[in-house]
Amino acid sequence: MRHSTAVANSAGLVAGYALDLLLGDPRRWHPVAGFGRAARALERRVYRPERTAGAVFTALAVGVPVLVGTGAAVATRRHPVGRAALVAAGTWTVLGGRTLRREAGLMGRALRGGDLPAARGRLGHLCGRDPSTLDEPELARATVESVAENTSDAVVAPLFWGAVAGLPGLLGYRAANTLDAMVGHRSPRYARFGTPAARLDDLLNLVPARLTGLLTIVAAPVARGDRARAWRVWRRDRNDHPSPNAGQCEAAMAGALGVRLGGRNVYFGRSEVRPFLGDGPRPEARHLKRAARISGAVGLAALGLAAAYPVTAGRLVGVVWRRGWRALTRAAAAHEGAGR
Repeated sequence: MRHSTAVANSAGLVAGYALDLLLGDPRRWHPVAGFGRAARALERRVYRPERTAGAVFTALAVGVPVLVGTGAAVATRRHPVGRAALVAAGTWTVLGGRTLRREAGLMGRALRGGDLPAARGRLGHLCGRDPSTLDEPELARATVESVAENTSDAVVAPLFWGAVAGLPGLLGYRAANTLDAMVGHRSPRYARFGTPAARLDDLLNLVPARLTGLLTIVAAPVARGDRARAWRVWRRDRNDHPSPNAGQCEAAMAGALGVRLGGRNVYFGRSEVRPFLGDGPRPEARHLKRAARISGAVGLAALGLAAAYPVTAGRLVGVVWRRGWRALTRAAAAHEGAGR
């Protein structure tokens, strides 16, 4: 039964990835958008400018999807086909790889055509920076950084948690990541209330972000990148970023493309100056297609690891359990014989 469940989880992850690859995000009635509306309604009820209220909000908003996923997993534990279908639907819902690559392509097309107003209008689909004064290199930099970070957030991390924890992991991770985007940023309103959501998102992304960085290094040649340079830049610059996770992805991407990321980011009402990551020129429109290509290769590699994990991990646990049980049985028999 454990093996059939593991196979169902793996099949669901592969099918859900294929749906995202073919269809992208649902155009209407997106479950993540519905979750966002529900979270806003909950926020209005529990908001206080303090971390305790933020912790309650985060626990409720993440806990409910985890419980729903757990209930669905229990209900389908004897129905592998139903389990695979649910995991596929959940995976398709939480992944965003096709949309991410599509947005990078649209931004590259606008920049290559010299249409800065169109490029500035598209930036909001990728990140929350103020695009009103950005030129081509800054728009390209924002896009490359967003592709690098969201390859982890929207592809590798959901697959990782889907492999480790099944449907509850998929839904719980997406809920936490969505909350971070909603309330985890620095602002007077969310300076304390949003801290628990931001810390939970940081925790859940610790392993996926580093895996994304390593896979980006491995995938560098698919975009004419240099693995040795990507490895060197990643090791040197990854911890310079103020985020414990974003720097892992951005430094590897900077090294893979041979560009320099970082600098002054202007948001609506505030600005941040971030350390430079990588060497070489500032990104240009031509780098966006290469970044999207690396992102796609990283996603496929992560899918392979995620699909293999439930089956191989289940077998490993079974082997350890059987060997441990036999060892205990032999020890008990030897002890009984000695007693006689």
